[in-house]
Amino acid sequence: MAITLTEAAARHVGRYLTRRGKGIGVRLGVKTTGCSGLAYKLEYVDGVEAEDIVFESHGVKVLIDPKSLAYIDGTELDFVREGLNEGFKFHNPNERDRCGCGESFRI
Repeated sequence: MAITLTEAAARHVGRYLTRRGKGIGVRLGVKTTGCSGLAYKLEYVDGVEAEDIVFESHGVKVLIDPKSLAYIDGTELDFVREGLNEGFKFHNPNERDRCGCGESFRI
């Protein structure tokens, strides 16, 4: 079981936490929504909750709630720039299908 960040994602998170002035990492999870059923949720966090599962990648903590781990185990989080756009990309080996707009996925 593992969730990892690319070096680019870890650098981006680290820079954001520095600018923010606080925080220990990011919380990654899934929620029920969209055309295909599930969507990723990502938020910066200041502390670990009792139920969190904690991974560390390139010096950045990644916190996962136990219910989400079954859907995102093995996921690599990347930060990419494509033209004028930039953002996080999820490389999830468990994904079987993605909706046309790219906002949700199915396992």
